[in-house]
Amino acid sequence: MSIRFRLTAWYSVILAVTLIIFGSAIYTIVYINMYDEVEKRIHQQRQRIDIDPYIINVDLNKGTFDFTFKTPTPSNFQQNPIVAQIYDYTKGVIIPDQNLQGLGMEIPIPSVDSSGLKKRMSHVQIEGKPFLVYQEPLTVEGGTIIGLLQIAAYTGSEQNLFDNLQNILVTGSAIMILIASSFGLFLAHKSIRPIGKVIEAANQIQKGADLSLRIEYNGPQDEIGQLIGTVNDMLSRMNGSYKELEDAYAAQRRFVSDASHELRTPLTTIRGNVDFLQKMWSKEPGEQPNIDEEVLQVMSSEALSDIADEAKRMSQLVHDMLSLARADTGQTFDKSPVPLEPLVQEVVRRSQFLPHQAEWIVGNLSTLNGVYILGNKDYLQQMLFIFIENAFKYTPEGQVSLDAFRYEDQIGIRIADTGIGMNKEDVPLIFERFYRADQSRGVTEGIGLGLSIAKWIIDEMNGSVEVVTRLDEGTTFIIWLPMIFPVPLE
Repeated sequence: MSIRFRLTAWYSVILAVTLIIFGSAIYTIVYINMYDEVEKRIHQQRQRIDIDPYIINVDLNKGTFDFTFKTPTPSNFQQNPIVAQIYDYTKGVIIPDQNLQGLGMEIPIPSVDSSGLKKRMSHVQIEGKPFLVYQEPLTVEGGTIIGLLQIAAYTGSEQNLFDNLQNILVTGSAIMILIASSFGLFLAHKSIRPIGKVIEAANQIQKGADLSLRIEYNGPQDEIGQLIGTVNDMLSRMNGSYKELEDAYAAQRRFVSDASHELRTPLTTIRGNVDFLQKMWSKEPGEQPNIDEEVLQVMSSEALSDIADEAKRMSQLVHDMLSLARADTGQTFDKSPVPLEPLVQEVVRRSQFLPHQAEWIVGNLSTLNGVYILGNKDYLQQMLFIFIENAFKYTPEGQVSLDAFRYEDQIGIRIADTGIGMNKEDVPLIFERFYRADQSRGVTEGIGLGLSIAKWIIDEMNGSVEVVTRLDEGTTFIIWLPMIFPVPLE
């Protein structure tokens, strides 16, 4: 059974129990009040009999009595619906009053030996008509019962009222339960409908893996609204995580593909040169080429030089890949206060010996005086060399400059070139592994890991990097590093 049917059933049961209790209380209160009025009229008639000596005369000593109404009483039963009679157990006769005599009815007489022969009120049917009967035994000395006084009041109107009230309560309760059940089912369906949307969205996601799907809800922010909001937030996070995972898988596949490509080239060169040397220096007759010793030495030297260069290239590639692998596993390097001015001066001095065609210009570095950053000297030098080598590599002519400036608690190191530049669309991708702008592929050497390593080093030191570039006009990198309080030199 669905939740809405169970809720409707519970609502209906609770309403039915409430109506039954409420209806029973109303019926009981009306019943007690109505018959209390009838009992009061009967007791008034009983008191009238005691007060008026002309109504009943009892000789308790002789054990006789006389019951006559000297005054006329109306015979119209509707005007005076109270009747009375006395049963004489000594003579076995019934003495009715004028009302009862006029109606031609008799009130049922209990046996003198009956245990029910005592003073009480009871409901009695007389010739199919309802009466409330009061009976009281008449006794003489010694407690002997000689007669029975019975006063009866017609309760037909009260009985009709109770029958109508009962029908109204039962019929009204049934109609109310039916209406409330239908309305409750409608409200339960309307209330549970958003949960149905959650189920529908979950099924669509399960079938189609569409995490961009969101549940539309314009209702109040009650429990269901909060649930839908939580589910939508969860889907957003899952969608973000799924996209990040897809990007990570794509980057991993690209990494493996590019790494395989970069390793295959030097391996092919090494393998070709090794095969060439084996063939050149083979001692099998007929396989050694017919060339003189001097040419053989020159060709062998060139092959060995190619092998050495490719091996060096592979070694650098493996080193860079290991650095990035350590970054992926969350490994970091030891950091300590490092004076920035002597470190940059050393990098500037050594950079002039790097292969380059552009003019190497060193700007104002006085702002680095007394500046310390929390980092690692070796990694700082590696990061700066990566940016400088890239600037030299992509600037076939023009100039490459380096300067520094300070802004609040940040120190900025600017490396600018007037080289080939790049498209703005390439800027968000240049720090990805093995990525190189299309115009640089096949033109300049490199494997596309340098900037990824540099970005990792900057991030580890809580720094940042800005890129300003324009195609065919050059590129500027600004490395921002947080300063720390000056530490005295040892």
